[in-house]
Amino acid sequence: MRERSLPASPNWYSSRCSDVSSGGLLGVGAKNVIYLIEFSAASCRVTGELAGHRDLVSGFSFCPDPEQSDVCVSASTDGSVCFWDSTKKTLIKKNAAHKNPVSAVHWSPADKNLVVSGDEKGVVVCHWFHTGDTASFFPEPRTIFCLTCSPHSWKSVAVGYKDGMIVLIDISKKGEVMQRLRGHDNEIHSLAWSPVIGEDALYTRAEDQEATNGVSAGEESGCYLASGSKDQTVRIWSTAKGKGVMTLKLPFLKRRGSAVDPGVKERIWLNVHWPKGRATQLVTSCFSGELVMWDLAKSGKQKWNLFGTSSEGQNHSRIVFNMSSVQLQDGQELLISTSMDREIKCWDLNSLSCCWTLPTLGGHVYTLTFSPVAVGCLALGVGDNMIRVWNTLSTQNQYDVKSFWQSIKSKVTALSWHPKKEGSLAFGTDDGKVGIYDVFSSKPPHISSSYHKKTVYTLAWGPPVPPLSFGAEGKQSYSLYSCAGEGVVLQHDPSRLSGEATDIDKLIRDTNNIQHKLSPHTDISWKPDGKVVAIGNEDGSIDVYQAPSLTLLCSIQQHHKIINALRWHHEHSSPPEYHCLLASGSSNAVVYVHNLHSVIENPPESPVMLTEPYRRLSGHTAKITSMAWSPHHSGRLVTASYDGTAQVWDVLEEAAVSNYRGHTGYLLCADWSPVDPDVIWTGGKDFTVQEWKVSEQEFTKPPKGKKMVRLQDRRASSKPKKSNTAPGGGGWMEPSVNGEAATEVNRVVTEQGLPAEDEEEEVRSTNGLESPAAFERKPPSAAKSKDKPDVLKKKKPRSMLPLSTSMDHRPKEELLQDCVTLASVRNSAAPPAGCVPGQGEYIHLGLFHDREALYRMFEAEEESHVEAGHYDSVVYLRLWSGDLQGALQLATERGELNDHLLSIAPMAGFEAWSRTVEAFVKQLCLQEQFLKAASHLLSINKVYEAVDLLRSNKLYREAIALVKARLPADEPLLKELYTCWAAVLEKDGHLSAAAKCYLAAGCSFDAAKVIGRKNDVPSLRTAADLARISGEDDLAQMLALRCAKDLAAAQDWVAAQEVLSSQSPLLAHRLHLCVAELLAATLADSDVFSPASSVSGHPWATLRSSDTIQDRARDIWEEEFHVCLNSAGDRSAKALLQKLKPVETPAWSSSIPLRQVLLYSSVHLTRSLLSWLLDDDEQLITELWHAAAWLRDAGHFGITALFCRLLFPEGDVGVFSRKHSKTLQRSEAEASSLQALVCYHRLYECWWRDSAVQNGSCSEDELADRAPPAGTLELEESVRPTSSRSKEVDFEPSVLLSEPHAACQAAQRSVREIQERLAAMVLQHSQVQEGQLDSGDKQDSSLLPAPAVEQGSGEQETFLSLSSKMSTFQEELANIPNTIKMFPRPDVTECCLVLLHLSKSSSVSDVLRRQAKDLLRKYGTSPSVLKASRGFLT
Repeated sequence: MRERSLPASPNWYSSRCSDVSSGGLLGVGAKNVIYLIEFSAASCRVTGELAGHRDLVSGFSFCPDPEQSDVCVSASTDGSVCFWDSTKKTLIKKNAAHKNPVSAVHWSPADKNLVVSGDEKGVVVCHWFHTGDTASFFPEPRTIFCLTCSPHSWKSVAVGYKDGMIVLIDISKKGEVMQRLRGHDNEIHSLAWSPVIGEDALYTRAEDQEATNGVSAGEESGCYLASGSKDQTVRIWSTAKGKGVMTLKLPFLKRRGSAVDPGVKERIWLNVHWPKGRATQLVTSCFSGELVMWDLAKSGKQKWNLFGTSSEGQNHSRIVFNMSSVQLQDGQELLISTSMDREIKCWDLNSLSCCWTLPTLGGHVYTLTFSPVAVGCLALGVGDNMIRVWNTLSTQNQYDVKSFWQSIKSKVTALSWHPKKEGSLAFGTDDGKVGIYDVFSSKPPHISSSYHKKTVYTLAWGPPVPPLSFGAEGKQSYSLYSCAGEGVVLQHDPSRLSGEATDIDKLIRDTNNIQHKLSPHTDISWKPDGKVVAIGNEDGSIDVYQAPSLTLLCSIQQHHKIINALRWHHEHSSPPEYHCLLASGSSNAVVYVHNLHSVIENPPESPVMLTEPYRRLSGHTAKITSMAWSPHHSGRLVTASYDGTAQVWDVLEEAAVSNYRGHTGYLLCADWSPVDPDVIWTGGKDFTVQEWKVSEQEFTKPPKGKKMVRLQDRRASSKPKKSNTAPGGGGWMEPSVNGEAATEVNRVVTEQGLPAEDEEEEVRSTNGLESPAAFERKPPSAAKSKDKPDVLKKKKPRSMLPLSTSMDHRPKEELLQDCVTLASVRNSAAPPAGCVPGQGEYIHLGLFHDREALYRMFEAEEESHVEAGHYDSVVYLRLWSGDLQGALQLATERGELNDHLLSIAPMAGFEAWSRTVEAFVKQLCLQEQFLKAASHLLSINKVYEAVDLLRSNKLYREAIALVKARLPADEPLLKELYTCWAAVLEKDGHLSAAAKCYLAAGCSFDAAKVIGRKNDVPSLRTAADLARISGEDDLAQMLALRCAKDLAAAQDWVAAQEVLSSQSPLLAHRLHLCVAELLAATLADSDVFSPASSVSGHPWATLRSSDTIQDRARDIWEEEFHVCLNSAGDRSAKALLQKLKPVETPAWSSSIPLRQVLLYSSVHLTRSLLSWLLDDDEQLITELWHAAAWLRDAGHFGITALFCRLLFPEGDVGVFSRKHSKTLQRSEAEASSLQALVCYHRLYECWWRDSAVQNGSCSEDELADRAPPAGTLELEESVRPTSSRSKEVDFEPSVLLSEPHAACQAAQRSVREIQERLAAMVLQHSQVQEGQLDSGDKQDSSLLPAPAVEQGSGEQETFLSLSSKMSTFQEELANIPNTIKMFPRPDVTECCLVLLHLSKSSSVSDVLRRQAKDLLRKYGTSPSVLKASRGFLT
C-alpha cells in the first residue's frame, strides 16, 4: 500500500488521453501505463495503475453509464484496444482489430456497450463490449487525429483528420459519411458535441465570414458540434445542415508582462470541451496554457472569461492537451486538465478557480534526498531535466512542489543538501555538470567551471582536503565532492565554483606513496563527523581514508563488481558501536555492512585489508542502486534494487523486515522520512515517486525469482518506430511521453519546464519511452563515450617497449644520472658496480648500448607483455630479434596467428611454414572462417584436406568447385560430394537443385525420382522426360502415367495425351483416356452431368447421332491411334489388353469424386472394347458389367441410366453393335445381370412417361420408401420424350422378376435387420452395465432400436433366438449359387411395385402381374414394402 505519490506525466499530443468517471476517478495515460487518481474538490490521491500496453497510450475513456462506470477502455500506438476494470485494476479483454497505431478512442455516451476507435491510416473500428464483436469502416483515406461519439445517438460519430477535414459518419450504415464539414485548414485537435440536442440560435459576429447568421430553433433536427484546430480557431457546426454557424478566434493574452505577437506562429494544441448541461458555455485551451470559458450566447467582442484569475500562477504555463469534467454528488462541477507543463489541475467550473494541482514527472527519478536542515523538504532529481523540491509537511497543499530548470539542460542524476546551510542544494547531471541551487531564491544556480566527462554519479559534502584545507584550520567549512563515470572524484570550492576543481587522486598518491594506477572511483561517502571518507571503486573494492591528508586506513575487498552505493550509519541517538558501520551495495545483489570501529579509533601504521563483512544481507535478485539508514532506528537499513523492490533490513539480525513492490521497473533511489519512522520514499524507472509505510507491506522479503524487467523493457523499446516531425511541422505525431532526453540517442530536446521566452521548438523523441539503461553505472574503462569524438586527437598506439619508455618519465635528477651512467658504460672498461644495461633498473639503457644489452631489454619487455596479456607485442619483439620460429610458436600457442605472420613464415623454412599454415587453419576453423582456412590449405598443396574441411562444414558448393578445378575429372570424391549434397538439398526441400546433383553424379534414376516427389503436374512431366532421356524407361512410363492421370482428372485431355504420346509402350493407356474423354464429353452434352469446365479437349471427342459409344470409340481408335482388328505387334488388341489388365480400380467409396468414377468405369469399358476386337464375348460382357456396376454403386442413378442407353439404345444387351454386326449371348450370369440393369432403367422411363403420375391417379407417397435414388429425377427430363405417353411396355420386364435373386435379396435384408437388432441389444446392455441408463433414459427408450420383439406366441425374442435366426439366414445365403451373389440384379420387390403401378395405365400381361404379386407376398416382408403393396394385394 502506498500513501502519496507523484505519477508519470500524461502523454502529449493526444486528443483524449485522460478521462474522469462519474464516481470521481481520473485516468491519465502516461507512457504505456494508465494512472488512476481519486479526487474531490479538495484533494487527490494516486490509487494505482493499469499496465498492459507495449507502447504509448494514445487514448483513454471511461464508460459513461453509472452502472458500469468502473469499466474503461484505452488505446495504444501498438495497435491494441484494452478494456479494464478500474476497481480491480485488471485487464478484462484486449482487442487487436487495428493493424496500425491507434490515435483516438471514445466510449459512446449513448450506448454503454459501444466503443469507437480510429487509427492513423483512417480505419474506424466499433467495439461492442458485451459481445466482443467488432466492425471496421474506412470512411476517408486520411490520418485520424480525434473522434467523438454523439451523446444523443449511438449511430453518429464525428471524426477529425490531420488535414482539417471533419466527417460525420453513421456506424449503423457501415460507416457511411453523412456530412463533411470543411473550414479548418490544419490539424483537428479536438471535437466536442453539444450536451443539448437541437440547434437553437447562437449569436454570431458579423465579421466572421465563415459563419452564417444563426440557425433558427427547430429548423432542422440536429446537434451542434465544436472543433478546435491548429489553425488557432474554434468552430461551431450545425450537424443537420453540415455548415459552420460560428467561428471563435483565440484571444492573445498577456503573459509574463508581454503580449503574444499575433504574427508569430505559436505552438498550440487547441482542446475543446462542452460541459454537461451547459448548452451555451464552451471551454477551450489557449496559446500558453490558459483556459477560457466561452459564452456562445453573449454578444460583444469579449465573449470569454479566463480561468484562474483569482490568484497569480493558477493557470498552466504550457499548452493544454486534455480536459474532462464531472459533476460530483454534492452538485459541484469540476474540470480536470493536463498540460505540457507536467501538471494536472482541477478547476471549479462555477468560480473558474483552481482547486488543486498535482505535479507529475517526465523522466526516471534518479535520486531523492531529504534536507537535514529544512525538515520534510524532499529534493528529486528527474530525467526530464528538472529538480523538484517538495515540502512534504505542508498542511495547506499536500503536493507543494517547486520546480527548478534553469541552466540544467540534462538529466539530474545526483543531489546533495548542504549539511548546515538551509536551502543549499548541490546537483549533478548526465552531461557531467555540477552546480549549486539556492532553493529559496529565484536566482539561477552557480555552475562549477570544472565539468566531468561523463555522468555524475554521486555528490557529497565533506571537510576540505589539501589544497583547499590549507589555511582553513579551525573554520567550519565544507567542500563539495563529485564522483562521475570517468572514475574521477573532484573537490569543488562552493564559494568559488568558477575556480578549477582538484582531483583528490593526486593527494591520495602523494600521501600514501602510491605508484600504481588507482582503480576508477564510482562512489564517495563521508562519515558524518568528517573524520574519514569511504570511496568505492570500479573493481568492487572500497578504500577508507583519514581526513584531511587522506591517509589510507584500510581497503575492503568484499565486492567483486562495481560499487553503486556507500552509506555511513548516522550518529544521532544511536549507541557508539553503530557509528562506524558502513553499508555498501554493488552490482552484486548482496549488501555488505562493515564495522570499521577498530580501524578508525586506532589507525594502523600501514593499511589493512578487510575480506570479511560484519553483516551480510542477502535477498535481492539484481544490482543494488541506493540505500539509506533509518534516522529513527539503530541498525535499520533500506535498499533499492534493479529487481524492482525496496527492502528494509534489521542489520544486526541480518533479517528482512519489509519489502515494497509498488513500482513497475527498476528502483533507483530511496530515503527515509525524517519525521515518520514508518515512512520511506522511493523513486525509479517508472517516472514515479512513492511514499509508503513499512508496517503495511504484504511481503517481508524480495521475490525469489529474478524479475526480468530490464529484458522486457528492452524488447518493448526495440520495436522500430517511424520518425515523426514536430507539432509545428504539421506531420502526424504519435502521443509523446513528454519527451525526456536520453543520452543513447542523438536528438534535440529542450527543457520541458522552460518559460516561453526561453523555449525552442521541440522535436519529439523517436522513442517516447526512456532508454532502460539511462542511468546504469558502467566501468569507465568499458563505457564508450557518447560525445562527439575530437577529430584532432588520435588514439595513441600502445608502446612496444613500455618498461623502457616508463623509465623516461622519472624525475629530472634521475634522467641526468642516466646520462652519466651510460657514458661510464660506453667509455670505461669497468662499468659501475651492479650496472647491467638492458636489465633491472638499467633496462632502458639497453636501447643505447650493444646488441646483447638490447636482447636483455627485449627479454624483460617480453615478460612485461606476457604479464599484461599483450602477446602480439611479444611476437613482434621476437620477430625483431630474428627469432622467427619462436615468434611463430608463441603466436600458435596463443591462437594469435594472422596473415602478416603467415606471410613471413616461409623465411623460417618449409616445415615451419607448413606447421604454421596448419595451425592457422585450425585457428580459422575455430573462428568459423572455413573458406579462408581451405584456401590456406591449398597453399601447401593439401587439396584433399581442403575439400574435406569444406565438406565437413556443409560447404558443398565450394568443395565441388575446388575438386573440379584441381583434381582429375574421374575423381571418385566428386560423385560422393554430389551425392551428399543432393541428400542435404533433398532433405531441405530444394528438389530441383538435388536433381541436378544426382544428374552430375550419374544417378539419373534418383534425379527423376526426386523431381517427381513434388507430385504436381509440371514436376511429374519433367521427371518423366528426364527419365526417358536418361534411358530409365520403366520409371519414365510410371511417371508419365501419373502425370496423365492428374491431367485427365483436371479435364486437360490434350495435355494428357501429349504426355503419353512420348512413351510408345503406353498406347493402351492412351486408348483408355480416349474412351474416358469420349464418355465425359458425351455425358456433358446431356443435362444429367455438369462437370467442371474442360481445360482442353479433342475435336473427335463427340458422339454422332447414329452411333453408339462403342462404335464411335472403335472408329476413333482406327482413325487417330491406328488400332484396329488387324493390328499386330504392340498395337494388337491382345498386347494392349495385357497392358491394361494390371490396372486396378480401387474398392468403391462414397468419397471418390465423379470425375474419378468415370475414369475407373472407362477402364472397364476400354477392356471390353479390346475384348470385342479379340472376339472374347465372355470377357466383353464381364467388363461391360463392371463398367456399369461402378456407376451404379457410386449412386449416380441418372448417369447409369444414360450410360446404359448409350451402350444399348434398343434396350437389348444381345445387340451390341449393328454397325459391326456384333451380338451377345444373354445366357451368361453377367449378361443377365447387365440386361436386368438396362431393363430396370427402362422400367422407370416407362413409368415417368406414364400420364397416370401426371394426372395424380397414383400417389407418390406409396413409393416413398422405395423411391429411386435422387439422381433419377435428373434423368427425367433427358429421357422423357415429347410425344404422348405410350400405352405399351417397350421391353421385356420378366428378367427383373427373378425369384432366386428375390430370395437372395430377402435373406440379405433379414440378415441386416437381425444385425441391427443385435447391435441395439448389445448397446443397451452396455449402457445398463455402466449405469448410464437412468430414469430419464428409460422414458426415452423408445428412441432406441428395439433389442427384442414379441413373437407370434407372445414370447420375447432373446439374444439367443436372434443368433439362431441369423445362422438360419446365413445358411440360406450359403446355399444360393455364387453367380447370383456375384452379379446381383436390381431390387426385385421394388421392380414388382413399379410394374404393378405401371399396369394401371399400360399393357402388362396378367402372367407378369401375378408373378409380381406372388413375389411381393413371398419376399416383400419389410414394413415399407408391405405398406406400398397393400393396394395391390388386397
